[in-house]
Amino acid sequence: EREGERERGSVSGTGIRRKRGRDVGACAATETRETVIPEPSFNVPIGLFGLAGLSALAHATPLSALFGVLGGFLTFQATRVKFCFDDEALEVLVGEEKEESENAFVGGRNRWKYDTFVNWEFWWPGFPVLVYFKETQTKPEGQIHFFPIIMDGKQLYDVMAERCGSSQNSYTNVEVSERCFFDITIGGEDAGRIEFGLF
Repeated sequence: EREGERERGSVSGTGIRRKRGRDVGACAATETRETVIPEPSFNVPIGLFGLAGLSALAHATPLSALFGVLGGFLTFQATRVKFCFDDEALEVLVGEEKEESENAFVGGRNRWKYDTFVNWEFWWPGFPVLVYFKETQTKPEGQIHFFPIIMDGKQLYDVMAERCGSSQNSYTNVEVSERCFFDITIGGEDAGRIEFGLF
């Protein structure tokens, strides 16, 4: 064991393995950009609890139990799993002390430099449930990751767009193919034009 490192803890459902006894603080200490940790969000768990209730009303007990368990699990995870965006990388931290974590599925520390991101997406932008990203730090051909969005979706989207670049399907990467417009008149006088871009 390395100095200051104790036993590794258990695997969480988000593919995280905790390391105890290691003080990593709140990401890197030498940063030039502000460290951003999106606030927890319980939208997805609440949605799952709603589906559990509807399933119970429909007498679909197994389905109701499944949604209820998932909702409870993600409620717990929302209070302990944090996405930490420091000056150079995204890191997944766990617990009140924001401890370093390992990926239980592919191994290695859950920390990826921004310049290794190939792409990332939200599913779905209107009601974000999952965030997907692909990076080349874990392996050269690219490694895909999925995480439930149990943090503020808008904060997460904004900081990922700033630090990781625009997603392939974001509006900033879509070319306007056609334009249309409305000419507005008020009381018979020209009031200007509203122009729309079509994708």
